[in-house]
Amino acid sequence: MSKFSFLLFPILLLAFVSSSVGNGITNVESSKIRQAHQRRLLSDYQFPNSHLKDAYVALQALKHAILSDPYNLTANWVGPDVCNYTRVFCAKAPYDNNLTVVAGIDLNRGDIGGYLPEELSLLVDLVFFHGNSNRFCCTLPPKFDQLKLLREIDLSNNKLSGKFPEVLLRLPSLKYLDIRYNEFEGFVPKELFDLPLDAIFINHNRFQFEIPDNIGNSPVSVIVLANNKFSGCLPAGIANMSRTLRQIILKNNGLDSCIPPELGLLKNLTVLDISNNNLKGPLSDVFSGLEKIEQLNVAHNSLQGNITESICHLPHLKNFTYSYNFFTSEPPACLHLNAYSDRRNCIPGRPAQRGKKQCASALAANVNCDSFMCKKFKPPCGSSSPPPPTSEVSPEDRYLSPPPPPLVIPVWNYASPPPPSKN
Repeated sequence: MSKFSFLLFPILLLAFVSSSVGNGITNVESSKIRQAHQRRLLSDYQFPNSHLKDAYVALQALKHAILSDPYNLTANWVGPDVCNYTRVFCAKAPYDNNLTVVAGIDLNRGDIGGYLPEELSLLVDLVFFHGNSNRFCCTLPPKFDQLKLLREIDLSNNKLSGKFPEVLLRLPSLKYLDIRYNEFEGFVPKELFDLPLDAIFINHNRFQFEIPDNIGNSPVSVIVLANNKFSGCLPAGIANMSRTLRQIILKNNGLDSCIPPELGLLKNLTVLDISNNNLKGPLSDVFSGLEKIEQLNVAHNSLQGNITESICHLPHLKNFTYSYNFFTSEPPACLHLNAYSDRRNCIPGRPAQRGKKQCASALAANVNCDSFMCKKFKPPCGSSSPPPPTSEVSPEDRYLSPPPPPLVIPVWNYASPPPPSKN
């Protein structure tokens, strides 16, 4: 093929597209034109192996699905050398050391606008897909379940919407799931908590459901479900996560029950935040068994009674927030913690407390925890907890993405997105 004929085809293609636009070319026709052009390029390009050829098709489809790329992250996504594309990482295949494949894509904080095309399912060797802090819309393509090696997916802080993407339940290697700060809605499938994940972030969406009892089946070390629209009980089954769970954040979810005493079985827990719910009843000695707890937040609920001294003597406790409840006493030990907040309670002699009438009215109501009809705690069969995950997210790094997969791949050191700015 001559160099002239190679250049002539794109020119004729553009001329055809330009003339067709005036006649109302459809999206389907436009797609067919692009596919024809890609087939022509594929016949001209040489690839080291079929995996990189498929990767080229997938990455070109993604580039065409991007409508806005203000930082030009995909500007050099041209030609057959996909391993030199910006933010695309190649490595030796884990099953064949002689085979080079595309193992990762990192488009974090690119402010990219567009959608995720079905052709991404051709990236069968992909280990991580990082795309947080962009403007990807719609949802995940159903064929995403072809990515059998995918361990990490971070699509947080985008404009994804619709129901929970159930294709995520069909990724056998997945360990890290982050879809927070999107616009997903509806139920969260209970099957999510049966997966062998290490971290679940689905906070700041519009999910509406009751936390299922099988949440205790999950072997995660970190789970953040905050700022959704839950209802029902704070399930006692969470206690079955005692071997692996390090951090759980359930704040601002509309949970309406007493605090199950079994939460005290979470002896490896370092962070617990159940603030801004509608939890009632006493705190008593529920948390005295949290031997490793560092941050404990029960603020903005309707809890009452005494703060027991055993809680404030927990050896690693640094921050205890119990403001905006109806507690009537606190031990002096709580006032010597590195950080604490007791305001807007009913504690005599302390500043910034509730008024006497408000306290009297709230404390006159008798809280019957059985009336919530929460399911009783059931230990797992054989009382054997799932094995701990191979990697854990430390308290210092709980808002960071996990370490790179065990492949020789350059990975960007990045933080997960902050909350979107308020207008």
